[in-house]
Amino acid sequence: MSKIHPTALVDSAAEIDESVEIGPFCVVGPKVRLHSGVKLLTHVVVEGLTEVGADTVVHAFASLGGSPQHLAHRGEETRLVIGPRNSIREHVTMNTGTVMGGGLTQVGSDGLFMVSAHVAHDCIVGDQVVFANNATLAGHVHVGDYVFMAGLCAVHQHSRIGRYAFVGGGAIVTRDIIPFGMVWGNHARLEGLNLVGLKRRGFSREAINDLRASWRMLFAPEGAFQERLDDVARVFAHSTEVMEIVDFIRDDASRPLCQPGP
Repeated sequence: MSKIHPTALVDSAAEIDESVEIGPFCVVGPKVRLHSGVKLLTHVVVEGLTEVGADTVVHAFASLGGSPQHLAHRGEETRLVIGPRNSIREHVTMNTGTVMGGGLTQVGSDGLFMVSAHVAHDCIVGDQVVFANNATLAGHVHVGDYVFMAGLCAVHQHSRIGRYAFVGGGAIVTRDIIPFGMVWGNHARLEGLNLVGLKRRGFSREAINDLRASWRMLFAPEGAFQERLDDVARVFAHSTEVMEIVDFIRDDASRPLCQPGP
């Protein structure tokens, strides 16, 4: 039987696994589903059509499943799906999607969302991400696996952040960030590769050397960018990591990229 504090307000229609723990003064709405091992510590609000994955721990005053902060939203039923084993700290907010954006906000597994981080409507967030204090996503942002977002950074709507990228503290991201890239500043500029993150995650020396060489070729001052991209794809066709960058850029050629700058 679920362990529910007597001061918590839990709608009888909510789907709650018997191993869930709900602490003092939490509020759980009728269309919420809490999987096994979920813990809502205290003063947590989970509302809307929201699913929280197994063994996720949610800390005080977090708000999950609130309606999208979008002027065109008219109360349509949209969803928030949070994967397993996330740590969601104090005052974090995650909103449901919008009809025009596909109706779904999705968060992967094993993430750490520190104090006051925000995931807006229609965002897709990958696995094992870290959002430091006050890291903020606008709507429709896609964040890849293993991304680290430092404190007080903010990401413009519809931006893409590739896997293993690092976003520096206070960065204002208005352009897409390539996989394995490292950015900071206002507006954010590409400052290099996330070498520290790559080494911590066990990437081989060969993979890192290929990434560094392809970086120098891709962002060389000579020639047209498209020509350099094609050259990188040809020279480094053997490298899974480099081709991930190439495919990321080609996937949406209409999006501007964060690039090196003064």
